[in-house]
Amino acid sequence: MTTPSAEPHDRRRVTVGVDGSPPSERAVRWAAATAAGRGLTLHLVHAVDFAPASLLTPTPSAELPFFRPSQVFEWAEEDATALLSDAEEIARATEPDVRVTTEIALTGSAKWLVELSRRSAMVVLGATGSTRLGELLLGSTPVAVVGHAACPVVVARGAAPPVPDNRPVVVGLDGSALSEVAVEAAFEEASWRRVDLVAVHAWSDMRPGEVAASPHWFDPVAFEESEHALVSECLAGFGDRFPDVTVHRKIYVDGPRVHLTAWSEKAQLVVVGSRGRGGFAGLLMGSTSNTLLREAACPVMVVRPGAS
Repeated sequence: MTTPSAEPHDRRRVTVGVDGSPPSERAVRWAAATAAGRGLTLHLVHAVDFAPASLLTPTPSAELPFFRPSQVFEWAEEDATALLSDAEEIARATEPDVRVTTEIALTGSAKWLVELSRRSAMVVLGATGSTRLGELLLGSTPVAVVGHAACPVVVARGAAPPVPDNRPVVVGLDGSALSEVAVEAAFEEASWRRVDLVAVHAWSDMRPGEVAASPHWFDPVAFEESEHALVSECLAGFGDRFPDVTVHRKIYVDGPRVHLTAWSEKAQLVVVGSRGRGGFAGLLMGSTSNTLLREAACPVMVVRPGAS
């Protein structure tokens, strides 16, 4: 029940999960524009999960006195084919010349999307959604894919972007090795989109105001010096590689989740790592990325260790 896909080691494609919901349609549009703009293939995927018992043991009725298990597969294929056909129409309405491939998988969506991430430049998901024959993009799926993907994962949150979209790309950084990977991805996105980059750093993972409420040990002058130095170190070298990108530095004492969520209202993309160093320096911890996946006002890209 699959259609031909890209070669096993071909990462020149953007894979997007399809389930027919409005968030899924938003993800298809975002992925189509990204794939077309970068000369990549758009790979549409629908994963059918037969785990729900209702699919295997439907309630008998006068219209369906007998039930053949093979009918489930027939219905699933028909439903999935229709969903993928609709998604391809949406993609071509967004980008008429984009190259599209499709695939149907009879396995759990998260597991299959993680597998496809090894053969993709990017995986794109909607924020939530479901279908008659299984659930592809429920809230747990993006979290599971983000936690195990071998490439960057984008959850396409937010409303339709303005045209032209001159809003900046925003990146969260904390000085960790994974933060550096996120910064690199953010520079690439800002360069391709020809927009500015806003680098957001929060010294503490505490809630806004908690650090300032402890004046006995907090030294504002020392904070300014050390954190500006840290941000400079995080950004070092990228200016030479991406001379077309103008960078704006935003340094906060605390509240990374609050500040990044606020910046998402003014950005076209927020880029973060899947986790950070932890403790007071832990800007890119799971709690931050998970908050953005739930609450951001624009698409969120999460980068994992080793993802490329």
